[in-house]
Amino acid sequence: MQLFYDTNLKPNDTLFTFDKIESKHIVRVLRKKEDDILYITNGKGYLFTSKISIANDKRCSVQIVDEKYINNPLDYKLHVAIAPTKNNQRLEWFLEKATEIGISEITPIICAHSERKIVKRERLEKVLIAAMKQSKRFYLPKLNEAITFKNFIKEEKSGDLFIAHCEETAKKTLKSQLKQGNDTTVLIGPEGDFSENEIIQALQHKFIPVSLGNSRLRTETAGIVAAHSVAFVNE
Repeated sequence: MQLFYDTNLKPNDTLFTFDKIESKHIVRVLRKKEDDILYITNGKGYLFTSKISIANDKRCSVQIVDEKYINNPLDYKLHVAIAPTKNNQRLEWFLEKATEIGISEITPIICAHSERKIVKRERLEKVLIAAMKQSKRFYLPKLNEAITFKNFIKEEKSGDLFIAHCEETAKKTLKSQLKQGNDTTVLIGPEGDFSENEIIQALQHKFIPVSLGNSRLRTETAGIVAAHSVAFVNE
C-alpha cells in the first residue's frame, strides 16, 4: 500500500483535491489515472481510501470511498528534546528512524555547547512526513519550534523526565528507570554534551539523570537509543 499524506483532509470529507506539487507527483511521476485507488492519511490517525476522479497534474481530485480511524499503536507518549547536530543530515536521520520506531513529539533545543542554532523546520517536517508514509504509520509526530534549553525545562511537563548526559556522576541506565505505559520526556544534548549548569538546572526541574550505555554516543545515536529503549519497554 502506497500512502499519501495531506493534513487538510478531514473525517466525513467526500471529495478532495491535492495541491499542485502532489498532483504533479501522482499524475506525472506515478502515472496514476482516473479510477485508480489512492490511500491517504492526514497524520491524525485516519486512513482514507479514495478513487481518482480527475487525473490532472495541476489539480488531482479524488472521491473518498471509505475512511477508517486507526487507534494509535503507542499507548504512551515519547517526547525527545534533542540538540540540533552540526551536520543537519544527522538530525534528519534521527527524525526518520525515530518516526519508524515510534515517537510522539520532538523539540530541537539550543544548548550552551550547540554548534547549530538555526533549524529549518520546513525541511524537517518533510522528513517526518516521508518517514511516516514509508513506515505506514498514521500519526505524524509533532515537531516543535526550536527553543533554548533554559526555556524548555521551565515549561510544564507530565510523565517521567530524564536527562541523558556524559558527566561522571551518579546515574542509572535509562532502561532501568522506564515504566511501561508512562509518558516520557528525554533530553539529548549536543556534540559537546550539556554544560554543568544545564545539568544542574535540569535536576532542579525534577529531571532524572540517566546513562544510555557505556559508549559515548553521537547526539543522533543517543536519540535513537532513547526512542528504542522506550519502545522496547512498551512492547
